[in-house]
Amino acid sequence: MNFTYPKNERLKSKTTIGLLFSEGKSVSKYPLRLVYRQAEEAYQGNTKVGVSVSKKYFKKAVDRNYFKRVLRETYRLNKHLLLDNLPQPYSFMLFYQTKDRLSYEEINIKTIQLFEKFVQQLNKTPESEIKKEL
Repeated sequence: MNFTYPKNERLKSKTTIGLLFSEGKSVSKYPLRLVYRQAEEAYQGNTKVGVSVSKKYFKKAVDRNYFKRVLRETYRLNKHLLLDNLPQPYSFMLFYQTKDRLSYEEINIKTIQLFEKFVQQLNKTPESEIKKEL
């Protein structure tokens, strides 16, 4: 498995981020939240991931940057849990949503649990969609 986080996997597009907030769905596992949206058909690229830490909880940029680095690192090491189970590209935004200062190990465990929860939710097909297909 390729444990990298190259530039082409980073979520930078303001329009894509805006669509994530307006049309995206989310999965939470305290203290993390994953907002996701399937990429458009016209977009034939990689899965894109962005990270965010609220200024509300961490006033100093040094603290926010530390937790963003930790989130990027836990994504980088555990992205195979997501990418191996995705049928097409997605856009993700990963949020750290608490003022509690968890250790790297705790955040890593929560990231793994969050990705597993997302994969389970993705594999569940609502009955209303099945009826529409028939």
